[in-house]
Amino acid sequence: MPELMPLAAGHAPAVLAFERANRAYFAASVSDRGDAWFDAFAERFRALLAEQEAGVCAFYLLLDEDGAVLGRFNLYDLEDGGADVGYRVAQHVAGRGVATAAVRELCRLAASRHGLRRLRAAVADTNPASRRVVAKAGFTAVGPAGPDALGGRTGTWYERDLASP
Repeated sequence: MPELMPLAAGHAPAVLAFERANRAYFAASVSDRGDAWFDAFAERFRALLAEQEAGVCAFYLLLDEDGAVLGRFNLYDLEDGGADVGYRVAQHVAGRGVATAAVRELCRLAASRHGLRRLRAAVADTNPASRRVVAKAGFTAVGPAGPDALGGRTGTWYERDLASP
């Protein structure tokens, strides 16, 4: 399996291509980013890099051998030993265990590289595949996630204690 790589400035074209190619697929289970997101991609990408440089977020890409993005795996709001997890994988690799393996690796990196002790992920009710991913990666349901956490959808918060295997 390809390794998770920290997001870097040179990844911008591959990330944009990934988001465009999978836009309709993602919109079926999570809120669409909207045309404005794509129109302002360059500024948004620079902002992500700045957040990562500041240590408040950590963004990772799963790249194939040609440098195309297979998935994005992110740690948001790193503080007090915890962070929120967000991820998305390309439609053509969905259902093959790629997301589960990468989320497990993200958990390992969260502890070893970022010193985190706990993670949480909000999963929309309309996304059963993501529920399976977080469960297989060791997360447990802890309560409802409101529309503010899920771009207007409802769902469930899951947590993982990184001290547990």
